[in-house]
Amino acid sequence: MSTSRLVITAVIVQKRPVAEVVTEYGVSRSWVYELLARYRSEGEDAFEPRSRRPRRSPRATPAATVELVLRLRKELTQAGLDAGADTISWHLSHDHGVALARATINRILTRHGAITPEPSKRPKASYLRFQADQPNETWQSDVTHYRLSTPQGTPGADTEIITWLDDHSRYALHITAHPRVTGPIVLTTFRHTVTRHGTPASVLTDNGTIYTTRLVAGGAGRNGLETELFRLGITQKNSRPNHPTTCGKVERFQQTMKKWL
Repeated sequence: MSTSRLVITAVIVQKRPVAEVVTEYGVSRSWVYELLARYRSEGEDAFEPRSRRPRRSPRATPAATVELVLRLRKELTQAGLDAGADTISWHLSHDHGVALARATINRILTRHGAITPEPSKRPKASYLRFQADQPNETWQSDVTHYRLSTPQGTPGADTEIITWLDDHSRYALHITAHPRVTGPIVLTTFRHTVTRHGTPASVLTDNGTIYTTRLVAGGAGRNGLETELFRLGITQKNSRPNHPTTCGKVERFQQTMKKWL
């Protein structure tokens, strides 16, 4: 039997003095009187566990801000834009003058069912994360396909988009679309990016022949980009086959870009 029920039984049923009950059960006099008042008001419900939640939470996110976060999530998603916590944080700060931590935004979205769990995904903790320490330490590059639409909404021409991305800041250094990305185009876009942003210490790409031919069976030698990198003393890094996470930053950027398109 709980202490609260024993105290009530002793005072109400057995008619024992409060002072005697306080001494026997080692409880405070104020708690006994509070329990008696609750029992006379609520009856048996007085013995149910009480919530420990404070009546006020002065540091809780205001309801208006929570509503704004959920509205931004819905509007960005409907517009085909990225609607993650970082993007919502940017819109809160620049458009509404509201500063909110990324973790707080994620908690709001999770609490209101705005995030769909994806248990089939590999846990993030299992990935070996890396990031260049300084800008221009490493550039990532990749090519993605996107089919244009005609003004009438019918499928149009197929294009290839090449992106150069800074590994440290994730800043998109150069993005261009072409009917087909070739080796000379890769070299031209690289040179254009160097002119605007300086020379990187290293370049990270996949093993596509537009980026590298030195790994091709039969020894094809260096292509235009590899020759340029060698001339400038830039380290060339290539991801292993079937390891897309190595170039994950530029691929994630392209995913967001294609969603917007």
